[in-house]
Amino acid sequence: MAVFLYTAYAADGQLASGELNAGDRSDAFRQLDRQRLQPVSLDERGKAKLFAPAKNVTDDDTPPTPRRLRLKTKEVALFTEELSELLRGGIQLEPALNIMSRRRELSNLKPVATGLRDRLRDGTSFSEALGQVSPSFGELYQSLAAAGEAGGGLGTILERQAGYLRSLETLKGRVLFALIYPSFLIASAVAVGVLFLAFLIPKLMDLLETTGGSLPLGAQLVINAADFFKSFWWLFALAIAAATGAAWAWSKHRRESWDRFRLRLPLFGSLLRGRFHVQFLETMTNLIGNGLPLVRALQLTEAATPNRHLRRKLKKVLADVSDGTPLSNALERSAEFPTLLVDMIAVGEQTGDLKNSLARGAERFDREMSKQAEKLSAMIQPAVVVLMASMVGIMAYLMVTAIFQTISGLNG
Repeated sequence: MAVFLYTAYAADGQLASGELNAGDRSDAFRQLDRQRLQPVSLDERGKAKLFAPAKNVTDDDTPPTPRRLRLKTKEVALFTEELSELLRGGIQLEPALNIMSRRRELSNLKPVATGLRDRLRDGTSFSEALGQVSPSFGELYQSLAAAGEAGGGLGTILERQAGYLRSLETLKGRVLFALIYPSFLIASAVAVGVLFLAFLIPKLMDLLETTGGSLPLGAQLVINAADFFKSFWWLFALAIAAATGAAWAWSKHRRESWDRFRLRLPLFGSLLRGRFHVQFLETMTNLIGNGLPLVRALQLTEAATPNRHLRRKLKKVLADVSDGTPLSNALERSAEFPTLLVDMIAVGEQTGDLKNSLARGAERFDREMSKQAEKLSAMIQPAVVVLMASMVGIMAYLMVTAIFQTISGLNG
C-alpha cells in the first residue's frame, strides 16, 4: 500500500486536502470518486510526480478529442446549459463532463466534454482547459469560469452565461430577420426584370418582325440596353469583380474605416449601432452580476466587441474608468452611447445598484431595437414592392403599346 497526498474540490465547492492509502493511483482515484471529491492534484508521498490521469478508472472508450474544435454559438450555449444543470444537480465537474462525453447524439459536444475531462485529470483548471479544447470559448467565457472555480459557484455562473448566450442568439436572429424579407423582394424584382428582357421582349420582337411593326421608343431603348449588355457582359463582370475585390481589400486593410462606414449606412447603420448598445449592456450585466470588477468587465466587453471602431471607443472608456472617471461620464465622453443609456447608468451609480440599472437598460434598449427592426422592415417592404410594380408596369406598358401599334398598322 502507498500513501497518496491529494488536493480536491468537495461537494460544496470548497478546496480540501489530505492523504489516503491505496494500492495504486487507479485505486486512489476510485476512492476519491466514492467520496465525491473532484481531484486537482494527486501525488504519491516521496515522489515528485505531477497529477496524471488514472488508467482504467472507467470503461469509457470515447476517442480522443481533436484539438481546438470550433463550435457554433448555439452549441456553446447548449453545452453551457447542460453542464450547469448537472453541476446544480450536485454532480461534480469531472463526473458531469464524463456524463456529457457519453452522449448518444452526434454533435461536437461529446468530443469537447471528453477533451475537458481529460485535461482536468491532467491537472489543468477548467478555465484553462476551455481555451485548449476550443477557441469558441473566448476570453470572456474563460474569465467567468475562473471566477466560478475560485468562488465555488461554477454552476450558477454557467447558468447565467447560458442565458446570456441565448439572448445574444435571439438578438442576432432579430437583426437577420429584419433583412431577409427585403433581400428576397429585391432578388425577386431583379428576376422579373431579367424575365422580361431575356424572354418576353425577344418574343415580341419576333412577332413585330413577321408583321412589319416597330417598337416604341422606350421599348427600343430597353432592347438596345439589353443587347449592349449581352455583347459586353464580360466587361460588366470584370468591373463587378474588380469593385468587389477592391471593397474586400479595403475592408481587410482598413478594418476600422470599414466598420465605421457600416455604422453610417442609411437605415441599417442605426440598427447595427442599436445591436451594439444592447450587447454592451447585456455583457456588462452578465459580468458584473457574476462578481467581476468594473474595469475587468469593461476589458472583456471591449475584447468581445467585433466592430473595430466601437472597440477603440470602448478602449477610451476603459482608460477613463481606470483613471477614476465614473462609467456614465466615460460613456458620455465617447459620444457613442445615447443620453438615455448614460442617464440610466448614472442612476445605478448613484444608488449603488449598477447591475440592475444595466439589466433594465438592456431590456429597454432591446425593446427599442426590436421596434426599430420592425420599422425598418415595414419601410423597406412597401418600397421594394413599389419598385417591383413599377418595373413590371413599365415593361408591360411597353409590350402592350408595341402590340397595339402593330395591330393598328395591320388594320391600316
